[in-house]
Amino acid sequence: MGERPGTSGERPDVYSGPSRTDGRDGHERPTAGAAAVIRARFRLALREGMWVTAVSTRFPDATLRLLTGVPMGDRALELGEVRADDPAPVVEAIRSHPDISDYEALWTGDGRTIAQYEAVEQGLYEFLWASSLPPEFPIVVEDGVMEFDLTATRAGFDAFGETLEANGHDYELLSVVHATEGEGPLTARQRECVTTALRLGYFEVPRRATLAEVADALDIDKSTASETIRRGTARVMERFLLGDEPM
Repeated sequence: MGERPGTSGERPDVYSGPSRTDGRDGHERPTAGAAAVIRARFRLALREGMWVTAVSTRFPDATLRLLTGVPMGDRALELGEVRADDPAPVVEAIRSHPDISDYEALWTGDGRTIAQYEAVEQGLYEFLWASSLPPEFPIVVEDGVMEFDLTATRAGFDAFGETLEANGHDYELLSVVHATEGEGPLTARQRECVTTALRLGYFEVPRRATLAEVADALDIDKSTASETIRRGTARVMERFLLGDEPM
């Protein structure tokens, strides 16, 4: 994930400004008066004393992915993934950490291990609960730095930023997209195909799934899968890179 984030002294211009731009600044904004949501990606430096901080800084080349988490009183039930050239020592560091219990490896192979476990501390969720926003998974951690996505109304987005600053979090806003609620660049079929391809690892390098495997999962032929995925990917890239500007 690159460099650790710097302390946010000033908010980016996405927190204020006109209700619409032409997209040339890279931020897409809906027409004034439209019901809108904000989709943003943050990078946050994790604090000391958390198991995920200790493990990720001990193994800075590994990627820890929290796939889902459910708070249960003073504990959290989590499903996590380790990605590394050799995940075994990273897995053992998680398993043996005093804040982790009932660690059960569910799948191991190709430099990845997926496991279910319980974590005592819930500092990973603290800033989200304080802003009343549910976490969006996966949450990715590398070398003590967490990246995560957030979808919220403008009011919720502003409140989230205020919560981060009020608690002294070291964070960086990586990207932001304004969109009319319910609006999206993909058709339902394109979303299904692209999401399935992403879930199976079709876009990873090296690929974990072939086009034929994606097509089989969708119960369609390869040519249809290829065309739909290409069209869907092109629309996502157009939206992300150009905003409202035409191709």
